[in-house]
Amino acid sequence: MSNVPPGLRYAKSHEWLKLESDGTATVGITDYAQGSLGDITYVQAPKVGAVLKAGETFGVVESVKAASDLYAPVAGTVVAVNAALEGKPETVNVQPYDGGWMLKLKLANPADAAALLDAAAYGKLIA
Repeated sequence: MSNVPPGLRYAKSHEWLKLESDGTATVGITDYAQGSLGDITYVQAPKVGAVLKAGETFGVVESVKAASDLYAPVAGTVVAVNAALEGKPETVNVQPYDGGWMLKLKLANPADAAALLDAAAYGKLIA
C-alpha cells in the first residue's frame, strides 16, 4: 500500500507538490512512483533558474529497473534543487516526501496547484 499524505497535490504522472505560503512549492515523486521504479540510482534535476511549463520534462530518475522522465506538475521557475540526491539518490526510496524532494519552484500562478489531484483522488488513481 502506497503512502499518500494528505495536504499535498498530485500529478497523474506521479509527482507530488507541496504548496508553501510564499508562492513556492516543493516537488518530488510519490511513494507509488519510487516503489514502481525500485532502487533509485540517479536523479537528474534542472538547474536553478530554469523556467518550466506544466507537463514539461524537468529531469530523469534512473533505477535498477528503468529510467523515467520527471514532469513539472505546474509552471514555474526553479529556485532550488536537492543537491543531496547527487550523492544519495536512494533517499528518494526511503523518504519520498521528506529528504527525497527534488526541486523547489516559484510558481508562475499558485492557483494552478488546485488543478492537481488531492490525496483521495490520487489514491483512487493508483488503487
